[in-house]
Amino acid sequence: MVNGKKIVVVMPAYNAARTLRQTYNEVMAQGVVDLVIVVDDGSHDATAAIARTLSGARVHTHAVNRGYGANQKTCYRLALEEGADVVIMVHPDYQYTPRLIPAMVSLVASGLYPAVLGSRILGGRALAGGMPLWKYVGNRVLTLVQNMLLGAKLSEYHTGYRAFSREVLARLPFEVNSDDFVFDSQILAQIRWFGYLIAEVTCPTRYFPEASSIGLAGSIRYGIGCLRTAIVYRLAKWHLVSSPLFPPGGRILDETT
Repeated sequence: MVNGKKIVVVMPAYNAARTLRQTYNEVMAQGVVDLVIVVDDGSHDATAAIARTLSGARVHTHAVNRGYGANQKTCYRLALEEGADVVIMVHPDYQYTPRLIPAMVSLVASGLYPAVLGSRILGGRALAGGMPLWKYVGNRVLTLVQNMLLGAKLSEYHTGYRAFSREVLARLPFEVNSDDFVFDSQILAQIRWFGYLIAEVTCPTRYFPEASSIGLAGSIRYGIGCLRTAIVYRLAKWHLVSSPLFPPGGRILDETT
């Protein structure tokens, strides 16, 4: 616990057998995590079996692969059921270092920020860490357009390393979001829609064969989905369209924040 808050790490897992245990051990080594929830999304390897050997972890499995967004929905639902006050998503492929957990948790548990992102871009080391050039360029272009449409100033929207307060997850209608990768951008747009601030901490980038990654075709579909989400947000803000992603009554941030 931190400041009397229950800290729960969620791991949306898919074919992560080679890195799951290493990631889990380093998560628990941080000394602030009360519970780890692993949700296996119909993996074809031994991910679920290995997860069940992790002492103290709660394991949930999807009988079939339902998608990255659907996996996150299950993760957050289970974390809230467990009484989590702070929820941190850590990918079990060891691309993001668990050593940032205490810093991210402290920003949320102290009440300073309700959402924190581990940014691969903020420290200026994404390319040196192995991020492919085409992914880096796509990340920068998408982020620029998303910032313009959402009225934000984030360094990136596409990191999978995130911490949320219970209040944020309990309020957001994330169940209506995509079951695919675009879930990541949709939930950040919803955080903006409901008036919550988002902090960022610099996160080292680590690309290696075991790390999960979207291919070119998937990245193009993801990019189109991100742009669509941002455009719908802007049109909903102007009261030109309605969307279940952005329901009436959300306290929309002023453009200057």
